[in-house]
Amino acid sequence: MRKVLPVIHVLGMVIMLFSLTMLAPLLLSWWLQDGAASAYDEAVGISFVTGFMGWFGTSRYKRELKVRDGFLLVVLIWTSLAAFSTIPLLVQIPGLSFTDAYFETMSGLTTTGSTVLSGLDSLPPSINFWRTELVWLGGMGLIVLAVAVLPLLGIGGRQMYKAETPGPMKDSQLTPRITETAKGLWLAYAAITLACFLSFRLAGMTWLDAVMHAFATMGLGGFSSHDASFAYFNSPLIEAVSIVFMLIAGINFATHFMALRGKSFAPYRRDPEAGLFLGVLLVSVLGVALYLWRMGVYPDFLTALRFASFNTVSIATTTGFSNTDYNQWPIFAPLWLLFLCSFASSSGSTGGGIKMIRAQLLYKQVYREMKKLLHPDGVMLTKLGGQVVPNKIIYAVLAFLFIYVVSIVSMTLVLTASGLDVVSAFSAVVASINNTGPGLNQVGPATTYAVLTDFQTWVCIFAMLLGRLELFTLLIVFTPAFWRK
Repeated sequence: MRKVLPVIHVLGMVIMLFSLTMLAPLLLSWWLQDGAASAYDEAVGISFVTGFMGWFGTSRYKRELKVRDGFLLVVLIWTSLAAFSTIPLLVQIPGLSFTDAYFETMSGLTTTGSTVLSGLDSLPPSINFWRTELVWLGGMGLIVLAVAVLPLLGIGGRQMYKAETPGPMKDSQLTPRITETAKGLWLAYAAITLACFLSFRLAGMTWLDAVMHAFATMGLGGFSSHDASFAYFNSPLIEAVSIVFMLIAGINFATHFMALRGKSFAPYRRDPEAGLFLGVLLVSVLGVALYLWRMGVYPDFLTALRFASFNTVSIATTTGFSNTDYNQWPIFAPLWLLFLCSFASSSGSTGGGIKMIRAQLLYKQVYREMKKLLHPDGVMLTKLGGQVVPNKIIYAVLAFLFIYVVSIVSMTLVLTASGLDVVSAFSAVVASINNTGPGLNQVGPATTYAVLTDFQTWVCIFAMLLGRLELFTLLIVFTPAFWRK
């Protein structure tokens, strides 16, 4: 137990920091007089006091974190902060169970965007603001934020950063110090979010809607302040703005940072994922639009292109916004969207799935194996972005894919055994583990996850966390080897 106390010490500090993020919706509630201020008073007080007790009570155990400490801390942070985030919802929304509230906050922090709530238009504005703020905070990763602003902890940040950062190549650095790296990423993230907010405002959103949808867009977690999502606005211009910034958020933020710092587009040309990411989405948008038009879903190609482009980009980038019920489209189209969300987003972006870089490596490995059948004695190297990829990374990617597939199959079977139809079960698991949001059938874009039982809801919660922490970070904590000395 004593070896866990240094982790609890850091966790307490992070919880205290996190409690301060609730001040923003509290101030908004005071300003708008929406009646929810007392909910944030309780949330801030409970969170800060709990964090202080954990931090102060373990202060004498403060030490440099080890690798396994980093994994445990990441898991504890994501699970505990989601729990503290439920307090405003539980206080303000009558009849909301802890299971549903935890699902909602975990969906926000993991940038999944699934919801169990209806009547969003009538909720206090500060509650919707809090939901979307969770998406924004979770987008770049609360761990990166903690490392960026808490150098006073006196502990190494690299273990936390590597455990939380998405993608297989986690050793690359933008700056010599991990704190500076985290700050750089957050500065790029904040700057692009501001641009997104201003663009939404100029396109016709109210300032509050513009803030909330900028948060959700840049976090690629499709929480909205309206039940109808983007169909509420019915504006091609607003949809176009959203498409642009969803695409930006789907690209590695390290690339954005280097482009902004160097004031050059060269980093985008050197990025091995960016071009393929945009190319796959362009082909998919045109293909889905043509398919919907030829199937008679829309009367003309331009209308089909509008709805196909918005929903394809939204689901492929794992955002989860919608401007129509694509669950009613011929089944090929929504299935293709679910397929895209499994791999389209870049590593280092705020999107989910296995990431484009892993998909590229898997393709190159398959191609290399085929060439080795023809030339058994040949020395064949796998290259990405002009650099040789070590075999250990390829093996790690293969192991990741195996666990990814096994997780989807296993949880689909569990949900099916619990009484959910197979399409709803499969799409709920895929949407959750890829942090996408809406699935199909009972959990489609026109409905919510409130139709699930408590057991089914917890399965989806586990899938969301599993996907956000990229499988191994979470699963390793459950292995006996992790707890051995």
